[in-house]
Amino acid sequence: MLVYPSAVDVSSSALRFLSAKLRRHRRELGTRWRRLSAGRQALLALAHLRNGHPYAQLAAAFDIGTTTAYRYITEAVEVLAALAPTLAEAVRTASTKAFVLLDGTLLPIGRIAADRPFYCGKHKRHGINVQLLADPSGRLLWASPALPGAVHDVRAAREHGVIDALAEAGITCWADKGYRGAGGTVRVPYWGRWETLSTGQQEVNRSHAKIRALVEKAVATLKSWRLLRKLRCSTTRITSLVQAVLTLHLASSE
Repeated sequence: MLVYPSAVDVSSSALRFLSAKLRRHRRELGTRWRRLSAGRQALLALAHLRNGHPYAQLAAAFDIGTTTAYRYITEAVEVLAALAPTLAEAVRTASTKAFVLLDGTLLPIGRIAADRPFYCGKHKRHGINVQLLADPSGRLLWASPALPGAVHDVRAAREHGVIDALAEAGITCWADKGYRGAGGTVRVPYWGRWETLSTGQQEVNRSHAKIRALVEKAVATLKSWRLLRKLRCSTTRITSLVQAVLTLHLASSE
């Protein structure tokens, strides 16, 4: 296999953060020797998450075996995922904001044996449903565990307890028509064809669209990690990957 230099467009603060967490993890395990230092292991994991490079390619670049690359990356992802904020922590952070933005996104996957629950009729593809909370500026605050792509956004939000948590905290939430009927503090635009809405309802929908448009920034933040643009791993690992990316984003933006 040919080896060539490559770059990872991730801040050095993310590398330092992950390196420190891996060093601490190694001390807790009592690890005496590894093929890669904590810093190199962190760089390996970041290259996989950010660029989506396969294990064999990364193994060749770091001069380690493919199995070792998989093990090191999995370990780093689990360390990061354990640090991701819970919904309760995200709601506490959101309580200091004027309001929050709620949206769902589909992370594409390849077809699997039990593919029916993962097929999203809206996007006409197989994928994973992930719910996102963002602050008024579009900064990502929280990402939910993964659910099959066939699950509708409002159902997913209810299953994760997002709607009840926001209502209990009295936090106003702006969302799209996919959350119609959610209740609580969730605000959605008026339903119906544009020409059937009154002038006042049209103005409300225009204002609503301007406010919630910034949630697309949070979606783009998540999908800037190229591994999440087309997942080829087991669906049971996707939650950990999303939580790992969330942790890195929050650590880099502090």
